[in-house]
This record gives sequence, C-alpha cells and structure tokens, in this order.
Amino acid sequence: MPAPTHVPHTTIQRLPVYLRCLLQAQAARVRVISSGDIAEMCGTNPAQVRKDLSYLGELGTRGIGYDVDDLVGHISEVLGITERRKVALVGFGKLGAALYGYSGFAERGFEFVAIVDVDPAKVGTQTDGITIRHLDDACEVVRASGAEIAIISTPADGAQAAADVVVEAGVKAILNLAPVRLVVPPDVAVRQVCLSTDLQILSFYLAQHDGGER
Repeated sequence: MPAPTHVPHTTIQRLPVYLRCLLQAQAARVRVISSGDIAEMCGTNPAQVRKDLSYLGELGTRGIGYDVDDLVGHISEVLGITERRKVALVGFGKLGAALYGYSGFAERGFEFVAIVDVDPAKVGTQTDGITIRHLDDACEVVRASGAEIAIISTPADGAQAAADVVVEAGVKAILNLAPVRLVVPPDVAVRQVCLSTDLQILSFYLAQHDGGER
C-alpha cells in the first residue's frame, strides 16, 4: 500500500521515528500504547502524534490508546517496508563499507544486492557473496539485481555519474551521502544526507551557547 497522498511531508518524516519507538515498545511486550507514551519516547508532544496518525486513517481507541502490533503493521505498510527492498550501494570506501556492515538495514527490511566501485583493488572481489563491480558495468548489474533504491557514497566529484547510471538502470529512489546536489528526472526521489552540514549546524548551536556564556 503506498503512502496516502494527503499525508504531509513533515508527517512522513516523523513516521520512521514513531516506528522505531513502537518497535522498542513491541520488543518490551507492550500491547497498548497512548499518544503520550509515543510522544515521550520520540521527543515530541501527544497532540502532534495524534495529528500525524490521524492522516493514516481511523487508528486507536479514545481513552485507551493504540494497539502496538496493529500500529507497527500499519505504519510499515504506509512506508512500504512490509516487503524487503533491494538496495544497490555505489561507492565502497570507508563510509560505504560501514553502511554495508550495519545490521540495522537488514532488520528494517533492506537488502544489499549490488555493490559498485571504481577502485581496481576492490572491483572483482567479493563481500558476503556479492561481487563488487565497476561503475562501467553498473547499469547492467543494478538492473539485473532488481535494486529499487541506490545509496551513493562516492566522493562528490563522482556522485552525479553514479546517479546517472543507477537512474538509467531504472532506480527510482536514491539516498545521496555525497556533499553535492544531484540532478535527476522528476520521477526519481532523492534524499540528501550531509554529515558535514549537520555538524556545522551543531557547531552553530555550540557557538550560540558559548556566546551566551561570555
């Protein structure tokens, strides 16, 4: 089931956070949870939780709360993760290798099916049964793997070329970790993650705090 089209983008951004908290509650064998409990776990407020969940349909019982298992299933369905999603990784440097080794992706239903790099020392080697292929072969490899999502963890100067190849292979969703804006067709979704930008924002808050103390 695709995400309802009327759900605001800001709500979609919060749904994975709610899901993570609900999975924690599920692991603790909590059967029913209130909006206040969810809000406390997620660092928001009950009114925001109720408003966000209201976009997804008639959920929960007034005065009682939400069935945890039902809500986990519903949010997972809205996010499209009830089935495993195949992922291609482009760029197998230190960051790419660390992402590949992170068990949380598999736990959330994401499976790496293709790895691409340009380093001659890596191309042709295997990791967990996946042969690392050269970018020149990426279109064919990614298409054959059935990957729906591509994670780009290349240096900035190689990111656009990587994006062009995975788009040509039919990928419609890209997580871009390179510090550069990608140019893609309108029907391709790109999520930009820039760690240096986030660190600069944190540095701003530290500077504000330091300035207030002086």
